[in-house]
Amino acid sequence: MQGSQYTVGDVMTPTVVALAGGAMFKEIVRTMEEWGVSAMPVLDGRGRVLGVVSEADLLRKEELRDNDPDLPGGPPPVAGSRSAKARAVTAEELMNTPAVTVHPAATLGRAARLMARHGVKRLPVVGDDGVLIGIVSRSDLLKVFLRGDEDIAAEVRRQVVAAGLLADSVGVAVREGVVTLTGRVPDASLIPLAIRLARSVEGVVDVRCDLTGPRRRPLLEPDLVDERPSSPTTGTGPET
Repeated sequence: MQGSQYTVGDVMTPTVVALAGGAMFKEIVRTMEEWGVSAMPVLDGRGRVLGVVSEADLLRKEELRDNDPDLPGGPPPVAGSRSAKARAVTAEELMNTPAVTVHPAATLGRAARLMARHGVKRLPVVGDDGVLIGIVSRSDLLKVFLRGDEDIAAEVRRQVVAAGLLADSVGVAVREGVVTLTGRVPDASLIPLAIRLARSVEGVVDVRCDLTGPRRRPLLEPDLVDERPSSPTTGTGPET
């Protein structure tokens, strides 16, 4: 991709293993084992995401095996509760809903914040109509750090130097994703902006700045300084 703003659509996996709401418990376990995944979206008949079933949801059955939630006289389990999950046998009963999803045009930063906020490792990617078009995982978001140093350096130059914010003499060096900016700029107030622009480039690990502002001019130009030798002081008082 050209440009610094990668989107979810750039890094997502378009092939997704998904479940119908009526998928049975053991079918879900077999599918997870076969595809090596720990969670799967549950879809309705039109391909829209209803929810997500994870390994944690399936393990409720083992977790509460010694504490039977279906004892006679007990209250009916609340939908979505641990007891309800322990009794569930279909994907629709097991799933967490509503699903936390992300749009393909969302930035990687937004996807990362959604994952952190909701404590999930992957997000179903849905279009404007809610239909599943892919899935993005934590490892997908890290793909931007596989960019080569030369690619990152070229991007930083486009963003920072070629944008006209800094002088052409500014140097950009990248090593293992760490950007170093060197040189002199015409206005020191541009330095923080240059750092922010460089840091916004996808794949940048850190930015080190050795930029300096313009040289200070002396208070007086050299040719304006009075270089005449001072005259000796002559006494005018009375002789003694």
